[in-house]
Amino acid sequence: MRCSRFAFWSRTLKQQKPTLTSTFEHAVAAAGAGQGAASASASHIAVALSGGLDSSALLHLAHAYAQANGLTLHAFHIHHGLSPNADTWLAHCEKECAALGVSFEARRIQLQDQKKSGTEAAARKARYAALGALCRDHDVTLLLTAHHLDDQAETVLLQLLRGSGPAGLSGMDAANTAASLLQNDQLVMARPLLQASRKQLEAYVAERGVQHIHDESNDDPRYARNALRHKVMPALEQHFPGFQERFARSAQHAQSATRLLAELAEQDLAATLAEDCLDISKLRALSEDRAYNLLRHWFATRGLSMPSTAWLSEMLTQLLEAKYDAQLLVTHPECHVRRYRDRLHLTPKLDDLAGMREDQFDDKPGTGFSWNGESEIAFPAYGGVLYFEPSDEGLDAGWLRAQKLVIEFRRGGERLKPAPNRSTRPLKYHYQALNIPAWERGRLPVVKTPGHLLFAAGIGMDCHNVSSGAERIALRWQAV
Repeated sequence: MRCSRFAFWSRTLKQQKPTLTSTFEHAVAAAGAGQGAASASASHIAVALSGGLDSSALLHLAHAYAQANGLTLHAFHIHHGLSPNADTWLAHCEKECAALGVSFEARRIQLQDQKKSGTEAAARKARYAALGALCRDHDVTLLLTAHHLDDQAETVLLQLLRGSGPAGLSGMDAANTAASLLQNDQLVMARPLLQASRKQLEAYVAERGVQHIHDESNDDPRYARNALRHKVMPALEQHFPGFQERFARSAQHAQSATRLLAELAEQDLAATLAEDCLDISKLRALSEDRAYNLLRHWFATRGLSMPSTAWLSEMLTQLLEAKYDAQLLVTHPECHVRRYRDRLHLTPKLDDLAGMREDQFDDKPGTGFSWNGESEIAFPAYGGVLYFEPSDEGLDAGWLRAQKLVIEFRRGGERLKPAPNRSTRPLKYHYQALNIPAWERGRLPVVKTPGHLLFAAGIGMDCHNVSSGAERIALRWQAV
């Protein structure tokens, strides 16, 4: 009796074991439901088709799914031009799609910055940007890729070898928007084969006689992923059978930890944020690990690449130990990290303006100009536009037309009286009172006549030449 009962449950479990098709269908449905109504109700879906075994299996699975659910399926192929066989692969993909009645389109791309980022990274960046554009052209909001369980294991192992934290060890998501990679914020990218092994895909393709190509670059051990695939992974499989599933479980644990860290970082950011800056005193109150977590999250929200742990540690030490009035600058590859008045700022790296070179010569005046009634005059050398606006209080229009005007960056010693009941003070005093950081002051020009300061960007008009009456003009500066 006990044996019969065991046999019954064994048969039941075998019957319940998901098939490749059921795994695919469940993942596609979950991707649509989990990423919003736009994807869930999409009538157009697409597959990224290279022509290899994995994406060819994906094409056939997606074709059956689209037919069963009344969807329009597109197949997009990216021609990198890196292999002498690239034209043959394109022709193969087009032929296979024609046989299935699947809409097909290919796009040729040129790789950029190969020397800087490497061929693999450059190809990946260009490929996904092209896929995002193709999806946008065809109103596709759900893109399917053929990443599978073995790919996930390779990704986790690569990230581990790079010393990545929880985010890197999370591997690939079952679905995400990846807007920056795809350059398409309406598109969801799903990986419906992420729970399927390559062996399952091989069996599926063999059973149905699916034709596919072989990319010889996948055999080149100079690429890190290929070295893992052909040398390391077989050894792991020999000594630790089924390690891919365990790596995938570890990735899921890392994903859970990453979500918790993101929730904590969002709470800390909300508590620490002061306008667009971080309050140093509140940052100092956090533990070191929590401060690192917050700073990484802040960088991510600003679209900046993630700094290394060593760089982050050095930056935090400098920022927290500096005196209150220190104007500290730490350089990140994509921005400047600055401290001003107990506030932490992320500022863009800006090229010097042509007008700044005048500061090198004490005897060289700024740019002379005349006002002839224009509503605005652009000054590219100073990074903005000077507006002349009718006002109840301002400079007499007739007097202003007669002046020889000069625009330049301040050279030190300029003084301004903003109102009759206020004192004449150096521009530095006014900037400090208005809480304008030093790095911004250097890009704020002044407008003068030969003997008088008329206007300072960021502060306003000097009152000595301002009066009330008809035809009065107020100056205003707008950086561009």
